[in-house]
Amino acid sequence: MEYGARFRKMRKRAGLSQEDLSEVMHMSRSNVSRLESNKLKISFDDAIKWAQATNSQDMLIALVCNIDIASAAQMIADTFQAAGTILLGGLI
Repeated sequence: MEYGARFRKMRKRAGLSQEDLSEVMHMSRSNVSRLESNKLKISFDDAIKWAQATNSQDMLIALVCNIDIASAAQMIADTFQAAGTILLGGLI
């Protein structure tokens, strides 16, 4: 599976340039470009850092689970709703 295009989409959705993201990721702009063009493999730690920097945890979940973004967003919403119900039930 080619991840580069999805990582590029994450960066662009956040409104970041390659230069901006390279500063947050503490890597060169050329490495950001190489990751987005599948010329460099991304480590798991860097994938998590990328998702956090671009506020795209939903897209990372979709990528890792090989599901579409709508399904990932629904999974996240369901998890938070269930957690809220459990917490609220414990307070009553």
